[in-house]
Amino acid sequence: MTEPHAEDPTEAIELPKRSRFVDLSPLRKHPAFARLWIGTSISGIGTWVTTVAVGLQIFDITGDTFAVALVGGISLVPMIIAGLWGGMLADAFDRRRVLILSSIVAWISIIGIVALSVYESVTAGAPVWPFYVLTTLNAVAATISSATRSSVTPRILPEDMVSRANALNGIAFGLQLTIGPALAGVLVALIGFPLTFAIDALLFTAGFIGVLGLPKLPPLTHTAKPGWESLRDGIRFLKNAPNIRMSFIVDIVAMSLGRPYVLLPAIGASVIGGGSVTVGVLTAATAVGTFLTGLFSGPVAHVHRYGVAIGRAIMLFGAFTAAFGVVIGATAAGWLGPVGDGLETVNILALVLAGIALAGTGASDEVSAIFRSTMLLTAAPDEMRGRLQGIFIVVVTGGPRIGDMIAGGLAVLTTLWFPPIAGGIAIVAIIAVLLRAQATFRHYDARDPQP
Repeated sequence: MTEPHAEDPTEAIELPKRSRFVDLSPLRKHPAFARLWIGTSISGIGTWVTTVAVGLQIFDITGDTFAVALVGGISLVPMIIAGLWGGMLADAFDRRRVLILSSIVAWISIIGIVALSVYESVTAGAPVWPFYVLTTLNAVAATISSATRSSVTPRILPEDMVSRANALNGIAFGLQLTIGPALAGVLVALIGFPLTFAIDALLFTAGFIGVLGLPKLPPLTHTAKPGWESLRDGIRFLKNAPNIRMSFIVDIVAMSLGRPYVLLPAIGASVIGGGSVTVGVLTAATAVGTFLTGLFSGPVAHVHRYGVAIGRAIMLFGAFTAAFGVVIGATAAGWLGPVGDGLETVNILALVLAGIALAGTGASDEVSAIFRSTMLLTAAPDEMRGRLQGIFIVVVTGGPRIGDMIAGGLAVLTTLWFPPIAGGIAIVAIIAVLLRAQATFRHYDARDPQP
């Protein structure tokens, strides 16, 4: 049975033209998606400004890399709960209403971070724990919003445009991750933490307007209200969905073992140099790879072997992660020139090479993300998409937080270059084994999507 769409349920499937460049049809032909995409793109820049700035402020207060890693670690369990609960909300209620309410909570948490940062700038004595509380509240609200927003896409677009929409989302994410962290590093250095956080609160308005522009999106079929019955239905479906389940597993492997970002404040302070500016540049380098993948995503509509594409992309991600570790190790050993020292000395060669490696991780991860997201949205029925998106969001946000804890802990026990080298090698080996073990995932064909 064909699912109704909010805009044109009778629209015929359009075969995409072969082009290397991104297909803009979802934006040109579907205004609701365009409004949501534009709003999310703008507000996402502010989100990354705050994400980077919070890490920098905690490092400024404590001087401890593990304290920065705790931002993700503390919020992990609440995010898991929020992802599961948010997915149930998205399946049981109007998705537009769920987005509005969760967005309001996220905005309140941002205002709280602004106030706390002002207090720290005035007294120079703010405790760290309120930052953990507010960032956790923000992460919970963002998890619910992300799960709901992702499940909206197949309701406002025809199925054949979902992969193209995911490629456009990759461009949006690339822009956010390019501009946001770089902007955070510069703003923190120029105007301080409180005004930097205030910019996120301002940019958030655009995302809220995009949500308000959506049509009403009530459930298409009767779905159990949020609770154990609804959760059991989702888990029961996932047990019988080996391809979707494997798409979660391979991403957990990549994100938990290939996350060097928590190390960047220390790398900017004592290895490459450049302080907060280097942190922003290296984080943005990842987004350059993501953006370029989205920009040249025209061929994605013609790729059908999703399992193979995902596996190879993640293995390449692991290789680039290990390369980043090699650059940091070589810089620390003095093989690439003088070791950096804060803002006083910056090793430009090391900065460029590290940036290239991180751009490679961004590009390969985005290839994987496009196909994983499309597999989930097209192989799952609408009444399950919210719950599965909730699990998906828990994976793509919870995995990095586990990765932050692992990288931060290993760096304390060993050295800064060890976590990315060991993690990258492990990713390549584990994914190779998983692909060989799961034949249905390896042979997945998008022309006959099976969960």
